[in-house]
Amino acid sequence: MQFLIGLAVVVVLILLFGVSVYNGLVSLRNRVEEAFSTMDVYMKKRYDLIPNLVETVKGYAKHESETLDAVINARNKAANASSDDARIEAEGELGQVMGRLFALTEAYPDLKANTNFMDLQNQLQTIETEIAQSRKYYNGSVRQYNTKREVFPSNIVANMFGFLRKPLFEVDSEVEREAVKVSF
Repeated sequence: MQFLIGLAVVVVLILLFGVSVYNGLVSLRNRVEEAFSTMDVYMKKRYDLIPNLVETVKGYAKHESETLDAVINARNKAANASSDDARIEAEGELGQVMGRLFALTEAYPDLKANTNFMDLQNQLQTIETEIAQSRKYYNGSVRQYNTKREVFPSNIVANMFGFLRKPLFEVDSEVEREAVKVSF
């Protein structure tokens, strides 16, 4: 009889542990989704700002249509990405072409003096700072979630209930990793 009571206690403790681990994984997964959603809000603000910026540049740099088209195409690809992984990849491409856009503005002093352009550029800089901060939060949440789902014994519960690894938001492009060259 005492053996059955002991066995029942062990089973109850294992179940309580499993429920605790499961709830922890759900909580962390929700934090990751909330972090991505926050980052997504800032990225959408940027997507809305980019066409205004491109239109302002178009007035000054009419023969630079290839760069302007690349910016709009990259913006549309990022805005319409169908998955988190696709969004992360498209964001890297958008960062590259935005760099080309701002490099292009160096060749047009009148554009750099335009107050509308300067205002749009300042708004974009603020949004980029917010995106960078939200990426840090997202990556921290992902790191915590992925660690929890991979360590023993919570990995058993994670595998049983299909908790999948989440991708980090990182720079994949070698071009983006290079130091910016500034010359006067």
